[in-house]
Amino acid sequence: MAREAESWAAHAHRVLAASRHHTGAARRAVLELLDSQPCALSAVEIEDALRTSERPVARASIYRILDELERLRLIQKVQVGQAMTRYEPVRGGDEHHHHLVCDSCGTVIPFSDSRLESAIRDLSRRVPMRVAEHEIVLHGECRSCTD
Repeated sequence: MAREAESWAAHAHRVLAASRHHTGAARRAVLELLDSQPCALSAVEIEDALRTSERPVARASIYRILDELERLRLIQKVQVGQAMTRYEPVRGGDEHHHHLVCDSCGTVIPFSDSRLESAIRDLSRRVPMRVAEHEIVLHGECRSCTD
């Protein structure tokens, strides 16, 4: 898994350089953090994690970096609530997953399901549209909040 994460970071650096975006310390810190996470993070979580790791980046800079990465299709937004957006790398390959969101505590849990992916492929053959991408976010309460 670490090798795949490094591949994403290296790819992101190449795309940024090819797009003539400066790849300074703040961008590198955000890329490396996103790269190391198993699931999506909010801008506030990114800011807190970078501050904790003694690589502080201002929140406004984090939002600018995230906007650039999204425009370049290097990350995707995951809407987990009306006022909460998280961000995660677009890795491609077999790493596609969806999200379970606890509406009580905000926990986000990634999940994959081959039957769900098969149903989506089947649906895409039956609808009058080429489905380019999809994202499923299921809301509810996690076991910790319901116990």
